[in-house]
Amino acid sequence: MTAPVRKLAAILAADVVGYSKLMGEDQARTLDALRQLRKKLFEPVVDEYRGNVVKRMGDGWIVEFASVSDAVDCALRFQIGLAAHEIIRLRAGIHIGEVVFEDEDVFGEGVNVAARLEELAEPGEVLISDTVHNSLDKKSAAQFNGGDSQDLKNIARPVQIWRWSSSGTQQVLPAERGMLALPDKPSIAVLPFDNMSGDPEQEYFSDGMTEDIITALSRLRWLFVIARNSTFTYKGRAVDIKQVGRELGVRYILEGSVRKAGVRVRVTAQLIEAETGNHIWAERYDRELADIFDLQDELTEAISAQVDAELAGSEREQAHKKPTTDLDAWELYQRGMWHFYKYGKDDFIEARRLFQRALQRSPEFANAHAGLAVIAYNNALLGYAEDRAADLDESLHHAEKAVALDDRDSYNLYALGRIFTNLGDRDRAVSALEKAIRLNPNSATAHHGLAMARYWFGGATESISLHTRAIRLSPYDPQLWAFHFLRSMAYSMLDQLDLAITDAKVAIQEKSDEFLPCLALAVACSLSNNYDEGRAAYRQASALRPELSVAYINSTMSQVHGPYMTKYLDALRAVGLPEE
Repeated sequence: MTAPVRKLAAILAADVVGYSKLMGEDQARTLDALRQLRKKLFEPVVDEYRGNVVKRMGDGWIVEFASVSDAVDCALRFQIGLAAHEIIRLRAGIHIGEVVFEDEDVFGEGVNVAARLEELAEPGEVLISDTVHNSLDKKSAAQFNGGDSQDLKNIARPVQIWRWSSSGTQQVLPAERGMLALPDKPSIAVLPFDNMSGDPEQEYFSDGMTEDIITALSRLRWLFVIARNSTFTYKGRAVDIKQVGRELGVRYILEGSVRKAGVRVRVTAQLIEAETGNHIWAERYDRELADIFDLQDELTEAISAQVDAELAGSEREQAHKKPTTDLDAWELYQRGMWHFYKYGKDDFIEARRLFQRALQRSPEFANAHAGLAVIAYNNALLGYAEDRAADLDESLHHAEKAVALDDRDSYNLYALGRIFTNLGDRDRAVSALEKAIRLNPNSATAHHGLAMARYWFGGATESISLHTRAIRLSPYDPQLWAFHFLRSMAYSMLDQLDLAITDAKVAIQEKSDEFLPCLALAVACSLSNNYDEGRAAYRQASALRPELSVAYINSTMSQVHGPYMTKYLDALRAVGLPEE
């Protein structure tokens, strides 16, 4: 038996409303919804506000906080997130008082009062005691109504109770605003990041970062972004995400908070699908506060790059799930990209068919032309083409058409730069890919394209730094395996073989059904005189691509920098690559 530990803490008690009834009606659906709630909303938000879950019940939690404001902010955040949920509603109570920790359980006045407040709460409500209310700053306290004194069961003194309800958030926004239809491409609103520091002077930092994220996302030509003047009308208000989505006519909402403590800053961000309230992505960034403008730039870049990747992934998944008969041009394109990222011959065929259908629906759809260009040059590069020259001609035609239709779209310039790379036209390849990065500095894809070109024409050192940047910008990218594979190749050319082996193994782990990472591992092991592992890696590559030979590789990558190709092929010969 452990000795009891006593301390003063803010305690949040929360439970699922009508849990037994929900379980009786549909147990599987309820348990699945509860699992999703814990994983995607409750636990990330508790972690964000530095809470400690000290007790879990089947339908509820007791959470300890060192800070009263953290406990309140946490409760309001998850209640807002659940406001539009189809199944789960929570009620919550918060009190600050002495608690006792003993034998993996928690007792005391703090727990008892919080639990009683939770029992009195309606679905979507947060009830706080007068002790908690008196501890909040004026802005936070003003969000609560009530203050009536009430006797609570088994509690010695009456408690003044203050209420906040997620249902009331809809009343905060102007009722006269009409509901806007969604535009014909993905749309997002970036709500003003909350300044949680309690320091009005930090307001400029949170506002400035919000504005910079809006600017960064506005560079994405495929995305409809609500202007700053519209989103800032919601500043300082508790909002219903679903209502905001309808009023602004957007599919996605990005919201977040900024908290400064001493020389450290914590920024949180979460991307939400407005219609359902589902959290697509959430992240927390803890940084030292040195140069505030450099920090603002760093965080803006990290958040906007991740939002770009997550939105694209969400669009691909949504398009993939819909019946093909219901798809418009944009959705056909996204479904094609879903197949492209599978990176197999059959998936390339299906992607090509979907891009062509998108162009039948919308002949001036530039990104669909770019998609066809990317498919065609990959067919030539990977040896899938029956007529390599014809595929390269097709790729160039579609890439030039894409840029002619929209020369401000980073992906279109990426496609053009990649085909010029394959054709061995260094100047035009580098020019197009550098412009792609200028158009969208946070595009991992554009950095990958330029890294490929630099390697292709003998610049392994520059390729490494560009791929490192791509990985930093999009650490969960569907092409992450390709980033690591190409960086492995560049490390091998520079004889940094331990790093080359590490990257090759990461690439294989990311995509075990692709032969190129296996060849990269075979090359790095061969150059480091580890021939046994090199032969094993080559056999794995050969099993995935039986036609491998010196002649086959020369036929697909003849334009690669001569000394690199010689070193590459000699290393593979040493572990078993045949000439024909």
